[in-house]
Amino acid sequence: MARAQTDNLPRPQNQRPSQRVVEPAPPIAPAEIEEPKKARRPQMMRQYDLIDRVKAYNPNTNEDLLNRAYVYAMMAHGTQTRASGDPYFSHPLEVAAILTDLKLDDATIVAALLHDTIEDTAATRAEIDEKFGPEIGALVDGLTKLKKLDLVTREAKQAENLRKLLLAIAADVRVLLIKLADRLHNMRTLDFMPPEARRRTAEETIDIYAPLAARIGMYEMREELENLAFRELHPEAYRVLTGRLDALAARNHGLIGEIEVQLTGKLADSGITATVLHRRKRAYSVWRKMERKAVGFEQLSDIFGFRVVVQKLSECYQALGIVHTTWPVVPGRFKD
Repeated sequence: MARAQTDNLPRPQNQRPSQRVVEPAPPIAPAEIEEPKKARRPQMMRQYDLIDRVKAYNPNTNEDLLNRAYVYAMMAHGTQTRASGDPYFSHPLEVAAILTDLKLDDATIVAALLHDTIEDTAATRAEIDEKFGPEIGALVDGLTKLKKLDLVTREAKQAENLRKLLLAIAADVRVLLIKLADRLHNMRTLDFMPPEARRRTAEETIDIYAPLAARIGMYEMREELENLAFRELHPEAYRVLTGRLDALAARNHGLIGEIEVQLTGKLADSGITATVLHRRKRAYSVWRKMERKAVGFEQLSDIFGFRVVVQKLSECYQALGIVHTTWPVVPGRFKD
């Protein structure tokens, strides 16, 4: 028989009844109903956090320039908010953080902080030039022009032509790097947008920005952009493939580590100092290959791969020879 919800404590079996008299309990005041706590928003990166990120790879960074840009952008965006309800300034701040991971120079980090000021605030190109110099002003102005091209994307639907146009307009590659970091953060926070805007942004990302990232050598960024767009455009396929990849990784976790250790040792025995890293294909990459080759998940043989980084060019083929003598080559699958 089911017990009342208030009687949910375990009862010992064969418990003897107590012989003492139980006095009535004092009245208990009704408990106040506590409202569920709202999820705390992540705290915005502070000035010193940003400077510390830059100083980690550039000890001679211009701290005064970074501080002034931080305060200027924060004041310019004022009370503007994003669709998530976060202060708008959190967006350029996260774009700057992405670029510190790429170890970019001070001018690029400052331009990232300021990249929406001309478009979305009362700031002008002349004011940016005056306060931060013409180099940074040109970067911010270039980003303002690129932002206006988003409309062309939706109307013309000529992705390849637009990619060429982006490359032609962005004479300074740093403009494209900031634009890609801007798109990456927007994709990471896509859930707060209306459904139609999410789909349109995901389509633009997979058609234009991911290939553009690959064209300038930003392969990790391309993969993340593709995967985030894939999650939006094909959520069920993304869920199934991600689950299968996670299960496969869990099953082979020990083996992957063992191969890394074994290969590093084999290379060291031959006098080669190398870094061996493993990587796993992302869901979008797996899905594309399955579609392109019309094969099932079980037929894929390169879900996990290993990258060997050596010190000298002459050691590349030597390392390859060690791999071939340790593990058999699959006929017809080796590419030089």
